[in-house]
Amino acid sequence: MTAPPLPREVGRAFDAFPAPISKRLLQVRALIFATAAAHEEVGRLTEALKWGEPAYLTEETGSGSTIRLGRVKDSELAAILFNCKTTLVDTFRERFAEQFEYRQTRALLLPVSGALPKQPLSICLSLALTYHLDRRGRKAR
Repeated sequence: MTAPPLPREVGRAFDAFPAPISKRLLQVRALIFATAAAHEEVGRLTEALKWGEPAYLTEETGSGSTIRLGRVKDSELAAILFNCKTTLVDTFRERFAEQFEYRQTRALLLPVSGALPKQPLSICLSLALTYHLDRRGRKAR
């Protein structure tokens, strides 16, 4: 599945990032939609702005935790942000300690150059998109 067209306001948010960060985050966006499409229980994603940043929500099914795309201040790294009240970033850190850089319990950081580590990143995105299913024993709303 290819990612749907960018909603206008979300496109403006991507345009506001420095070009290398925007390019990397658009690659992550495509991977979010591809990962969601691989999990029937996730349903259709809602793409919106949260705190002025592109956000991906599983409103249709309630299967996952919100994923936001942004950057960390004072950094040239792209950031995939997660709800800090979840165990997601701790889980990513356990499974992929050497693969990614992290910021507290909130963000997985990505360099803007080089190949996107699609396989481990899609596992992380899958865990976020199905977070509530996993906690409820795989039952959707």
